Amino acid sequence: MTDFPKNAEEARADRDVTREELTETLDALGRKLDVKTRVNDNLDAKVDQASAKISEKVSEPAADKFRQGTEIVRDNPLPIFVGVFALLVTIRLIMRKRSSS
Repeated sequence: MTDFPKNAEEARADRDVTREELTETLDALGRKLDVKTRVNDNLDAKVDQASAKISEKVSEPAADKFRQGTEIVRDNPLPIFVGVFALLVTIRLIMRKRSSS
């Protein structure tokens, strides 16, 4: 625990240090709570990894097509995710119907 400032100059210095620390803390919290940016960064990293693995396994024209597809997904991901979600829901409903029969 720090000592109470002895004069006005120490109080101002302490205030300024505290403000800097609070600003850094709030910036860090803001980055952690920015879910959209974190998801986009994570998605970009995963797509880059997948693209690199696919490039190793397939021919160059096929790898180029995959890269073009990933750019389309990066530019407009919402319709792709909605489609994948709808597909997963449909599969789940079909599996549930088959298991109850």
